[in-house]
Amino acid sequence: MATPSNSWAHTAQIPHHLSTTSSTSSSSSLLHMSFPKRSLTLNRNRTVTAHSALQSPSVLNFPKQPYHQQAITKEATSSPSAKSKTATTTQQPPHWNFLQRAASTALDMLEGALVSRESRSPLPKTADPRVQIAGNFAPVPEQPVRHSLPVSGTIPECICGVYVRNGANPLHEPVAGHHFFDGDGMVHAVSINDGAASYACRFTETQRLVQEREIGRPVFPKAIGELHGHSGIARLALFYARGALGLVNPSQGIGVANAGLVYFNDRLLAMSEDDMPYQVRITPSGDIETVGRYDFETQLGSTMIAHPKVDPVSGHLHTLSYDIVKMPYLKYFQFSANGEKSPDVEIPLAAPTMMHDFAITENFVVIPDQQVVFKLQEMITGGSPVIYDQNKKSRFGILAKNATNADDIIWVESPDTFCFHLWNAWEEPESDEVVVIGSCMTPPDSIFNECDESLKSVLSEIRLNLKTGESKRRPIISEEADHVNLEAGMVNRNLLGRKTRYAYLAIAEPWPKVSGFAKVDLFTGEVKKHIYGDRKFGGEPFFLPSSSTGEEDEGYILSFVHDEKTWKSELQIVNAVSLKVEATVTLPSRVPYGFHGTFIDSKALKNQA
Repeated sequence: MATPSNSWAHTAQIPHHLSTTSSTSSSSSLLHMSFPKRSLTLNRNRTVTAHSALQSPSVLNFPKQPYHQQAITKEATSSPSAKSKTATTTQQPPHWNFLQRAASTALDMLEGALVSRESRSPLPKTADPRVQIAGNFAPVPEQPVRHSLPVSGTIPECICGVYVRNGANPLHEPVAGHHFFDGDGMVHAVSINDGAASYACRFTETQRLVQEREIGRPVFPKAIGELHGHSGIARLALFYARGALGLVNPSQGIGVANAGLVYFNDRLLAMSEDDMPYQVRITPSGDIETVGRYDFETQLGSTMIAHPKVDPVSGHLHTLSYDIVKMPYLKYFQFSANGEKSPDVEIPLAAPTMMHDFAITENFVVIPDQQVVFKLQEMITGGSPVIYDQNKKSRFGILAKNATNADDIIWVESPDTFCFHLWNAWEEPESDEVVVIGSCMTPPDSIFNECDESLKSVLSEIRLNLKTGESKRRPIISEEADHVNLEAGMVNRNLLGRKTRYAYLAIAEPWPKVSGFAKVDLFTGEVKKHIYGDRKFGGEPFFLPSSSTGEEDEGYILSFVHDEKTWKSELQIVNAVSLKVEATVTLPSRVPYGFHGTFIDSKALKNQA
């Protein structure tokens, strides 16, 4: 294995034949990743027997050497030879006074004792960074824009603009527990113009990231990886103490902006459900810059979930906001096409509920109230605050889009249903039904809590009868032998909220990796697959229609794909009708597996705010 250096990369999962390469390309810089040693570390001697980030028995392998990764700094991302500071405590900014410096030192000692105590017991797979950010789940440094990338095949003329995808990319080495969802947001962008392509990736400069970069290590609590049991309570206490002493400022947001991307009202917004969106901008050269935290011209005073829906007819953006501490636990609101916010509609819930996604139809919003809930009191008894409540009945709320209150919401129970994502919904007035298409996941909380049962994600049709209050659910792929885990994807967004025939979904096998994507006929259950190839894995397939007037499936699938044999990444452009590869863009650096993306055409780019 190559000697660790100050370029950000991860030694896990590197094929032996690559470890001595002399290439100076960014993808080969993977060989030189390490974190500086310091007092706040994981237990290096703990034996790791976990299998994968999300309970797969065959996905991630672990290096025999200790887990070592290096923090990404501004200097490291702009200069490959820049040296990072090796700190054993918090870097103390010059504006801190004597009392703040003393308090910081004391709190660092307390945290060191906490980490030392935690390291006596193995972390669960869902919080072990050696599982969660191993292999191509590991972070990468920022990449300034690189032009004139190699293109195999021909990029269709209708593709002119920028494909952007969000993902989790931790700035600093985790000092304790870490879940893949906890990482700092990084946007990857491939700009395409007249058949030529460029690439860049940049951190979204959240307030959290900016403060932790100045301090030199992670100090904001990680919602999934760290906030469990008594140690989670202790971490919250440390964070509140740092806030009270002015060592950190949580008032400007604590989110990571790593999950969703939406282009709305001339703004590209990066989102995670723990904060307001952040506006990022694509520069004329194809680079990425953060404008800042976006509150819709002071209209937004709360968080937003990472999956808002833009109605393709009205242009309105519909969204939800949930709170895990105080009532109301859930609110619905919308923005007009020019960005004017509606009043909040408070949705009555008995307890705070995980609300990662929802759906819209032509006239309604469809709100899933499911069995994964937040119970902070579980931390007192040593448990996780995110739990599966077996006594709760899953249900869907049907609310008029233009409702001013929740008095007329219709709740329809759908027993034992948990959909992390909903792909579409539409109305069928002849039967008084709303049809919901989603991937039903079991066990429901397996992403967040360790369990022995293998995760299963079944593409399902759920029919909600608004007249009788009854529901029906069926697997769209009816034959058990043909079952495949389908997660992350979309329908033609020009038809969002209307009846659609096709869905394009990631084949999440071997879980949590994505070996290809499926084009599913939602009416017949027919499945056509595009497999990336031997030891090639990707992420969410993004469907880009070739026009607004063609057939529903006329267009192209865009997806980042990583080759684990060569450790190189590419953008594949696949014909959505034939599932044949039209073009492949070779990327100058590794693209980690990530989350959700969108496409902004060249005309819209010129109008960015």
